[in-house]
Amino acid sequence: MSNQIKDPDQWTTGGEPMTGAQASYLKTLSEEAKEPAAFDPDLDKAEASKRIDDLRHKAGHA
Repeated sequence: MSNQIKDPDQWTTGGEPMTGAQASYLKTLSEEAKEPAAFDPDLDKAEASKRIDDLRHKAGHA
């Protein structure tokens, strides 16, 4: 078993709509990073994950 983190583009469920938790966290991070336009309710799971990672760095959470 590997503990390696998979690239979101390789997720089998990556094309599904983002989860409620992802949407909530993404909304919060976009506001903290002063980039409210970064929140898009139509993102899929993989896109949301990548945007969350980017915003975490910009908001100083990483």
